[in-house]
Amino acid sequence: MDLKDQLKNLFPDHESLPDEVAPMETKDLWIQTEPIICQFEKRKGKPTTIIEGYEGSDDDFKILAKELKTKLSVGGSFKDGEIIIQGNYRDKIMTLLKEKGFKVKRVGG
Repeated sequence: MDLKDQLKNLFPDHESLPDEVAPMETKDLWIQTEPIICQFEKRKGKPTTIIEGYEGSDDDFKILAKELKTKLSVGGSFKDGEIIIQGNYRDKIMTLLKEKGFKVKRVGG
């Protein structure tokens, strides 16, 4: 008796989910004419990558922040119209943004 059969005995009314999970839907973001600024800074002695200069709505910028954080598997936040990512990930962020169709400008160092 495998695990599924044992669980079925314990919970006979439960319906299992399909094995395939649908991928997250990506929303089309507004592509702008001015480049997004990607800079490196040290805050309180810790490296951070700051992305600013997005001209679209804040909701779209928050969606972009979430996508970047999940793809890089790092922490970060969205404050005052800028995305703050923990660590120095400028090169990876710039390639991800260029793949999405954004123009990116590297600032500082």
